[in-house]
Amino acid sequence: MLRARLISRDRPDDLSLALRRLNLPARACQHLSRELGHAQVLITGGRPSYEDELVPEYGTREREQFPTWVSGQSHGRAGDSLLSGSRKQFERLITLARKSPRTDALARVLEAVLNIQPPRLLELGGRQFEWGTRTYVMGVVNVTPDSFSDGGRYLDTDAALEHGVALAEAGADLLDVGGESTRPGALPVPADEELERVLNVVEGLRARTSVPISVDTMKASVAAEALKAGAHLINDVTGFHFDAALPGVVAAAGAACCLMHTQGMPRTMQQTPHYQDVVGEVMDYLEEGMVQAMEAGIPRERILLDPGIGFGKTLEHNLFLLRRLEELRGLGQPLLVGTSRKSFLGKLAGGRGPTERLAATLGSVAAMAVMGGADVVRVHDVTEVRDALAVADAMRRARGGGDLYGG
Repeated sequence: MLRARLISRDRPDDLSLALRRLNLPARACQHLSRELGHAQVLITGGRPSYEDELVPEYGTREREQFPTWVSGQSHGRAGDSLLSGSRKQFERLITLARKSPRTDALARVLEAVLNIQPPRLLELGGRQFEWGTRTYVMGVVNVTPDSFSDGGRYLDTDAALEHGVALAEAGADLLDVGGESTRPGALPVPADEELERVLNVVEGLRARTSVPISVDTMKASVAAEALKAGAHLINDVTGFHFDAALPGVVAAAGAACCLMHTQGMPRTMQQTPHYQDVVGEVMDYLEEGMVQAMEAGIPRERILLDPGIGFGKTLEHNLFLLRRLEELRGLGQPLLVGTSRKSFLGKLAGGRGPTERLAATLGSVAAMAVMGGADVVRVHDVTEVRDALAVADAMRRARGGGDLYGG
């Protein structure tokens, strides 16, 4: 599968601030943005011969009008290439690639990754989520006896309701109700038992708060009843790879979904996680789930994606995915990321237990917000995370450089 992955690019906002500091006319700023703004794009699943097909007759000077092209050594798989250049150079390449059916796919993937716009807004339960404006917070309501962090604490319906209402009052933008633990080593729970845990909680939260409700389940039968009870979003940790009926259930209800990546199921996923290319394989898996979702009738704007931190991944896999979240934006969907209290944070913090990982959690969500990587963070500690995100999001949006910057 041919794919373009954005490795790095000049941040348009920072470049525009520098040009404003120069006091240049708007037209000159637009021209320079195309000439100076540059990106490095990794092309995977392609053919090393693309370059020769596109510009075979050009000499060195003419080739300089296009991005620099470095072809990798394939080792038996589809060839990889790295392209580096200005926006204008990429635009020329896209125009040229469109002229041939053999290279049209290259034009399409380059255009998609270089014109990344915030996904269209999502409406859930009467609330609008405007992606790109700030980082939203999903509060965790575990109605389970064995979740890794708070298992058993909110198993009673009344306790779960009080906890959910408290998270909403603390500023949660979404509430995620789960009746089956998906911690490493967890055993499956029968659908009727999972339903018994979550239905009353969903109904109670709908009655006591206006915050949209997500239900964390991989089973179509559970999702169907939860959506009837008032849930707005189904959060499937298998990314529509477990129950083939689940996409149709979500589509029929007009609900939204979050598709997460996992390698293996909870019982065994952390035994021997291994990847050739963790980012590429996560993207392949999530794209497969997106295809199933859209074929079932779920509109693209109602699909969120989650790289699945801690689900079939080592410490280094988790860190690399967090560092490279921008590559996942090439899929064109809002990203939900859950790092809260997870074991890799405990390892980084010197072996701290789940309830001692607040500071490490805040560090992870703030870093993701500043890098612009996550649209939603799934967390246990809503009050503290909201404070951290208020600072991180404000830093990312800062424009007050003084009079010479026009602000």
